[in-house]
Amino acid sequence: MFAVVVAHPDDEAFSWAGTVALHTEDAGFRFVLVHATRGEAGDIRPGFPATRDTLGAIRQAESEAAWRAVGRPPDRHEWLDYPDGGLSEVPADELTARIAEILAEEKPVVVAGFGPDGITGHPDHITVGACTDAAFALARGAGPGFRRLLHHVLPQSVFDRWQHQRRALNLPVFDPTEVYHGRGVPDDKVHLVVDCRTVAPRIVAGILEHRSQLHVMADDPVDEQRLARIVSREWATLVWPPPTGPHPPLTDVFDGL
Repeated sequence: MFAVVVAHPDDEAFSWAGTVALHTEDAGFRFVLVHATRGEAGDIRPGFPATRDTLGAIRQAESEAAWRAVGRPPDRHEWLDYPDGGLSEVPADELTARIAEILAEEKPVVVAGFGPDGITGHPDHITVGACTDAAFALARGAGPGFRRLLHHVLPQSVFDRWQHQRRALNLPVFDPTEVYHGRGVPDDKVHLVVDCRTVAPRIVAGILEHRSQLHVMADDPVDEQRLARIVSREWATLVWPPPTGPHPPLTDVFDGL
């Protein structure tokens, strides 16, 4: 069983959709997805048919449509309904307990969330990531499962390559000191590299369902071939059990379990 905990609808679109797609046909595979918010504070581009009151429901529907496009909707999809942009103001013990309750019920073999960089420095990402780590530690005593905890990351070498490509294409580059901009982690901290090339079209199909935020998620106009190359790998840091030394990267979230 695989559990993913994120802050907003679409957070998982670039992180774990490939892993889920790769395991679509596996007997016994169970996928649990937890969203802390409905993303109601997201950007509303001019002309898009949404209001501040309706955006959360629209983004929830987009998330559900995206997983249908990927071809593997979650077996359990929980919406915690905390305020988008306000997770850092939620008592950490409360958010941790809500996540831990779900994990204790499901007893996933692998849990995945955000690390301390939040990929983009987003405070909601950082908060839900820290609370997921704490929930994993709490729930480990609930019985079998809980064999691995992962943080989705972007290797620094990949980040640098993307920056170079963006400059070559006259696209805006990221500033890793700014919130909402991507950032990398040292390559030696990357313990999982998943080859998602065979399912990249399905990942892209899912991303395209996030219509309200597509202008934030991808460059305009959307280049689907380039997007497929971007999502052709998934990377993660192994948090639990702690790495014991240099080893070849894992190639699947369940490797060795």
